[in-house]
Amino acid sequence: MAKEKVEIFDTTLRDGEQAAGTRLGAREKVEIARQLVRLNVDIIEAGFPASSPEDFEAVRLISENIQGPVICGLTRARKEDIDVARKALVKAKRARIHTGIGVSEVHLMGKFADEKYGKTIGEKQATILKMGVEAVKYAAEFVEQVEFYAEDSGRADRAFLYEILEAVIDAGATVLNIPDTTGYAMPEQWGGLMRDIRANVPNIDKAIISCHCHDDLGLAVANSLAGVKNGARQVEGTINGVGERAGNAAIEEVVMAIHTRRDFFDEVETGINTREFSRTSRMVADMLGTPVAANKAIVGRNAFAHSSGIHVDGFLKKRETYEIMRPETIGLAESRVVLTARTGRHGLRHRLEEMGYTLSKEELEKTYERFLAVADKKKEVFDEDLAAIISDEIHVVEHVYHLEYLHVASGTGTLPTASVKMKIKDEIKQAAACGDGPVDAAYEAIRQATGLSPKLENYSIRAVTGGKEALGEATVRITEDGRIFTGRGISTDIIEASAKAYVDAINRMVAAKEKGGKADVKAEL
Repeated sequence: MAKEKVEIFDTTLRDGEQAAGTRLGAREKVEIARQLVRLNVDIIEAGFPASSPEDFEAVRLISENIQGPVICGLTRARKEDIDVARKALVKAKRARIHTGIGVSEVHLMGKFADEKYGKTIGEKQATILKMGVEAVKYAAEFVEQVEFYAEDSGRADRAFLYEILEAVIDAGATVLNIPDTTGYAMPEQWGGLMRDIRANVPNIDKAIISCHCHDDLGLAVANSLAGVKNGARQVEGTINGVGERAGNAAIEEVVMAIHTRRDFFDEVETGINTREFSRTSRMVADMLGTPVAANKAIVGRNAFAHSSGIHVDGFLKKRETYEIMRPETIGLAESRVVLTARTGRHGLRHRLEEMGYTLSKEELEKTYERFLAVADKKKEVFDEDLAAIISDEIHVVEHVYHLEYLHVASGTGTLPTASVKMKIKDEIKQAAACGDGPVDAAYEAIRQATGLSPKLENYSIRAVTGGKEALGEATVRITEDGRIFTGRGISTDIIEASAKAYVDAINRMVAAKEKGGKADVKAEL
């Protein structure tokens, strides 16, 4: 049996941008729109053209440059808004005007409190119905697709809601947006509302029901899915769930729920290219300046990360034990085993094997004890830490080169310089050099003193303790002849820690040459 399609209406560029403290320029909106095309959304709500000249320009540019999805512009139920929207949408291959009005008693007595709309609730309802119908009829003169939003439907009088929906369909509305504007509804109630609309609006078969849910109670995704289960065939939301107050329904969560639980949503499907979710999420987060929480479903940093020993052991034995989705389906390369004090031996051994190490039982136990000591001081143990632990505990090397003295001078308008004194066995060598920065200058001086010039592949520094006397841990990776060597240095002075790490890596490189042994990590890693 053919499945019905649930169309995905992305409002990141309109409702999403209404999140406090965010703002997108027209060019940024075009770039996000291009990514939404790759994601294969069905409708892009490009903005609210009448709200500002910049929003008008954004909708115009997107209409002119973006092909594939329907391009939509929001309006109030006013002819002047609709006129601005149709001008902004004029070059869109497929255009939609999204117009509407508040329908709940709260809205009628608040936004429409002026007696010009009527003195009683009944009079105000009659005025609102007329405004909605006239707006839809006017919009339908310019575009084939007209979407009508009945704002705050969840708190509206049901009889009036059915009446206005029937009237706007007769006026030409092709999509009915049923918003849970304040995120007030419960999933069972929201699903019931969809059923009731289908049962009580006689001409409902001529329009698509759309859910537009907000997340004030954390139920936007749940309500959207309840809507789909009960007949809604369009879902409106934003990437990462950004938007007013607590945000909108997160598109990636709605789509992946339908995708993952095909057994439950067996009648529907979407056309979304889910492999673009990770990339789209990062782009939106970067451009809006709204970081994604680590524990955010689907696209959070920890969504496919495993740390607890029991979880890591189960995941490594059978992925499905603790994963219901594959990271590849959203565009990630693989799941992550995050190494912490809770990871356990199985997880540690697995990561070491991925890095190219094969340890005996005794070596693993020794490494694990040192790993726990490091993990107790850090939130996460990285590959560089493991390489350093292996070097210290398993691949013990004699240090031929010792840093006896280091002096660095740098500052604004000053060429960074460094001088070092190196003890090489029983010989003392000194050197001075300049560089692009204090660390680069120190490394160049060390190269001159030792006569060795390995290529620096990676450099990082992290605080390993707190407070103003915090220790800085520098880690470097150097390569020579296709092999990688890792060094580590610790000091309250980050330049000194960096120099120590570089000398440590050189010592390991020299020791491997003398013994004809292996590098810390395979070069292809």
